[in-house]
Amino acid sequence: MTTRRVTPEGLGAWLVKGNADAVDLASRFAADPRVRSWCVRPGYRTELMRAGQPVVLWASGSRRRLAYGVWGVGRLAGPAVPGAPGEPWPVPLELTVLDPGDRVPRERLRADARLAGAEVLRQPQGANPSWLTGPEFAALREHLPPA
Repeated sequence: MTTRRVTPEGLGAWLVKGNADAVDLASRFAADPRVRSWCVRPGYRTELMRAGQPVVLWASGSRRRLAYGVWGVGRLAGPAVPGAPGEPWPVPLELTVLDPGDRVPRERLRADARLAGAEVLRQPQGANPSWLTGPEFAALREHLPPA
């Protein structure tokens, strides 16, 4: 039997990912920084998603054009909604993308020993949603602008 890494007790925040090289996320969020929904892959993680849980938006890419890393922080507005078989599931969010100067680049997170082991840094091609532990999310908040 496979051990599930993510548990409600160990969860600090969900981390949803988008490839800013494949989709022009920068232009999308410049026009409207509010994010109301994001697609995730179905699985046991999506079954753990609940309204009110913290969520982090992670922009990935080639590192050539933009400072990739944490682009936004918010909360889940509800559980993931089942989609068609084999398709991603939308999860409702209440998230606002940070101004470009307030985003937290992955290099800064990787340099923080408290975050260096985060799943998104260890397995960048891994699951969507990914997650941060409670201590990792607390460390991330220290890199964010005051709320």
